[in-house]
Amino acid sequence: MGHGIRHAAHADVARRLRRAEGHLRGVIGMLEAGRPCVELAQQLAAIEAAVAKAKRELIQTHIDQCLDRAVAEGRAEEALGEMRLIARYL
Repeated sequence: MGHGIRHAAHADVARRLRRAEGHLRGVIGMLEAGRPCVELAQQLAAIEAAVAKAKRELIQTHIDQCLDRAVAEGRAEEALGEMRLIARYL
């Protein structure tokens, strides 16, 4: 199946996660500086949304490319099993 296969979309997911990582570091600094909890919660919500979007993109790419390829190659049962596994993370 698609284990370990890099897709062009993985570079976009990595960029999104790096931005979220930088944002998270900034929020840690805000926390240590004693910024108001409302500001911290707003920033954490933005980070959470960015990570969720990256996860959706990764899963969608996997479904569109890896699972479609498996079905086309006659490995539909394997693809179905993997779909069940990855669906746990939706």
